[in-house]
Amino acid sequence: MSNLLLINLAVLFDKPTGIATYAQNVIKSLESLNPTLLSAQKIDTLDNYTIPDDMTPAQGSKGHIKRLLWTQFQLSQIYKKLTADLIYSPIPEAPLYSNCRYIVMCHDLIPLRFPRFTSPLTNYFRYVVPLVLRQAEHIICNSEATAKDIVDFYGIAANKITPILLGYDAANFYPREISLPPEQSPYFLYLGRQDPYKNLKGLIKAFAVIPNQDYHLAIAGSTDPRFTPKLQQQAKELGIENRVKWLNYLDYQELPLIISGAVALVFPTLWEGFGLPALEAMACGTPVITSNLASLPEITGNAAILLDPYNISAITSAMVNIAQDQKMRLQLSQLSIQQAQKFSWTKTGVITRQVLERHL
Repeated sequence: MSNLLLINLAVLFDKPTGIATYAQNVIKSLESLNPTLLSAQKIDTLDNYTIPDDMTPAQGSKGHIKRLLWTQFQLSQIYKKLTADLIYSPIPEAPLYSNCRYIVMCHDLIPLRFPRFTSPLTNYFRYVVPLVLRQAEHIICNSEATAKDIVDFYGIAANKITPILLGYDAANFYPREISLPPEQSPYFLYLGRQDPYKNLKGLIKAFAVIPNQDYHLAIAGSTDPRFTPKLQQQAKELGIENRVKWLNYLDYQELPLIISGAVALVFPTLWEGFGLPALEAMACGTPVITSNLASLPEITGNAAILLDPYNISAITSAMVNIAQDQKMRLQLSQLSIQQAQKFSWTKTGVITRQVLERHL
């Protein structure tokens, strides 16, 4: 194909979370389009155009601001210099009011659903994202729930949006027999960020009243100075600080071992664009307790315990039931493995490639 596709990977860094994981996996299926990657990290199999390495989430707000300025003032220049035909961005960022043709991925509209008035991200989603999406050739998103949000919040036509469900790495996330050493307590696992909409406050409150005090709650994911100290204080006030373990960011190879050793993944988030932790846990055969909101019913089907995340006693009951009922755990484990097999990064990548091909 002679038309040049640029893939904007300015968001990539060495501790990938959802968006970077998505980008890294999808580009494997786009090689046949012979794209040029705009990236600070060289990927051997594809053409690379080197861009600054200080524009990622690793640099916090400074990184975001630098990336937004680079996107508006430098990216269009690179597009012209390389005589490109289309940009694909795995986040809703693109040069506005330029002659650049682009397709973007929109993962969720969390900053609008849970606005923080001091957060630049809320204003970005309120004022800039609608412009990016309206000027896009097409929009990809990660679930029917996110597609509906884009229509409802921004008034964008549904036929301009293609929901493409995400995948998981089957070479890393698969069922394993994990026997906990006798001195280790059985544990429930939460995996993800610690923002308020993730409902960790509710989870800790629910866990605190579980009658069996042999169980621990393991919280995996990068600690956040804005939120973690308050959550740790909450655990202390509830008298369970010794039973809540803060695992911080886990290495990729370590992640499935921690997931597989858990009694269940408890993921009572108030909203998700997709919910990769739920899919990765299902792929490992670990039972999932999660929300009946947003994309999570799409992802889990009948393979999880779905509940109202605002109902604290429902979260407690689900943990108690799954801890006590071995038959339920086994059944959920089997259903989870079957459900996860419906998803793959290859499938995500192939459908993404088809969308991009139509616009090149």
